[in-house]
Amino acid sequence: MTEALTAFLEATVRTATPLAFAALGETVSERAGVINVGLEGVIIAGCFGALVGAQGGSVEMGLLGGVLGGAASAGVFALFVTWLRADQIITGTALTLGALGLTGTLYRSLFGTTGAALTIPTLRPIAIPVLSDLPLFGAAFFRQPVVTYLLYLLVGLVWWFLTRTHAGLALRAVGEQPEAAEAAGIRPARLQAAAVLVSGVLGGMAGASLVLAQVGTFTEGMSAGRGFIAIAIVALGRWRPLGVALAALLFGGATALQYLLQSMGTDLPYQLFLAFPYILTLVVLAAGSARVRAPAALGRRNITGH
Repeated sequence: MTEALTAFLEATVRTATPLAFAALGETVSERAGVINVGLEGVIIAGCFGALVGAQGGSVEMGLLGGVLGGAASAGVFALFVTWLRADQIITGTALTLGALGLTGTLYRSLFGTTGAALTIPTLRPIAIPVLSDLPLFGAAFFRQPVVTYLLYLLVGLVWWFLTRTHAGLALRAVGEQPEAAEAAGIRPARLQAAAVLVSGVLGGMAGASLVLAQVGTFTEGMSAGRGFIAIAIVALGRWRPLGVALAALLFGGATALQYLLQSMGTDLPYQLFLAFPYILTLVVLAAGSARVRAPAALGRRNITGH
């Protein structure tokens, strides 16, 4: 029983890692007033970028490729939303559909229908001495790939930036009252564009960690709704980095639970297990939406100067 629980917790942290990367980036973007509905497209672009980068035989190049793929996708979104003042929902939806189609087309063109992705290098778990030997939680939190440890640091870094720096204060001001922020000498469009690019970098890292630390390959549409789940995680985490990280663990546990129940030979249809994380998304949003106050300017079309 202990071994099964330990394996479940390890899978929870591993599955939560790409969700947390994407959700932290989305937190920065939404605190600036921009909801990046194209996050799903950013993640799949990061997945494909990681595949292309890792084809050279280097995990580091795979991570870099994932970050660049995510940043490029987010750059397109930022261009239309913050500079051309397009609607955020429509632009994000178009970005997601375009990225899913483009990555699938490029994958078939470059690697064929079977693909050569099975040969890419992957990130192996690294055990931290002493901490990884702690009962139950040690292996789950301290015997993970290096990207998970990077995520631990990133949670604190994003919290520090948003709450302890002048740039973070300016970013939050733009997300609440962009007109007042502009009157104080802040350029809302520039800050929003920078925030969207941060969400792109972290969304790309989410895709890279999915390919290089979990699946070890690329398949069309492998983001599988994680971008939309990450947006739900931000709301559940109250737009606070630590809350977002804990919410990501909750959804990671929901995904890991389906593996655990299937391995136990449960007679329930496997489609029910696959749907569980998405059902949880709807439940937590419906239960918590009335008590959550989003940034006041979230989703508003940019009307301020550049």
